[in-house]
Amino acid sequence: MKLDDSYQSLERELAADDPWRLDGNPFERERHTQMLRLSLSNGFITNALEVGCAAGAFTEKLAPHCERLTVVDVIPRAIGRASQRTKRWSHITWIVSDIQQFSRTERFDLIVVAEVLYYLHDVAEMRKAIGNLVRMLAPDGHLIFGSARDATCQGWGHAAGAETIITMLNETLLEVERVQCQGGSANEDCLLACFRNSIRSSFPLRKRP
Repeated sequence: MKLDDSYQSLERELAADDPWRLDGNPFERERHTQMLRLSLSNGFITNALEVGCAAGAFTEKLAPHCERLTVVDVIPRAIGRASQRTKRWSHITWIVSDIQQFSRTERFDLIVVAEVLYYLHDVAEMRKAIGNLVRMLAPDGHLIFGSARDATCQGWGHAAGAETIITMLNETLLEVERVQCQGGSANEDCLLACFRNSIRSSFPLRKRP
C-alpha cells in the first residue's frame, strides 16, 4: 500500500514515545474518557470496530469492554504499536487498510472513528468513507465520531472537520449526544458525537451477554 505525504508524516510521528501526547496530555485523556463513556452507552459490546488506532491508547481502554474488536488503520506502524500495547488480549483482529476500501459483511454494534476522516483528501472522500461505515453498522448500533472543528482542520490544511462530518452523519443516523472537549491551546478543541442506527433489518441481533 503506497502512502501519500500526509500518511507518511503520520508514520514518522508514530516513531515518538508518546505520539500526539495521547497518554500524557490531560486534554487527550479527557477526550478518551468521553469517547469510552459514549461507547459504553449500551453496556457490554459484542462486536466493535475502531477506525484509526494511532499507538493504541484508546484501543487499550476499549478492548476490555468488547467480546470482539476489529482495529483498522492505514499505517502499518500504528497497527504494530497498538497490537504490542494490547497483546494481553486475544480477541482483537488487526487489519491494515484504507477505510474507503475496508469492508465486512458482518455488522458491528459499535464503530469508533475519531481524528481520522479529516485526513481524506476532500469532502467527497469523507462522504464515501461515511457511507462505507454506515453500511457496516448494525441496526440500533452506535457510531462514535470525534474530530477537531472545521476551522481548526482547515487551518491544518485539511478539507473539513467536525461540523461538516457531523452534518453528513446526521443524514443517515440519529444523533444521540454531542460533547465538546477543550484544552488549554487553540488546537485542543474537539467535538465528539454519538449516533444510533435507527434502521432495523429483518435479521435479529445477537444478544449481549
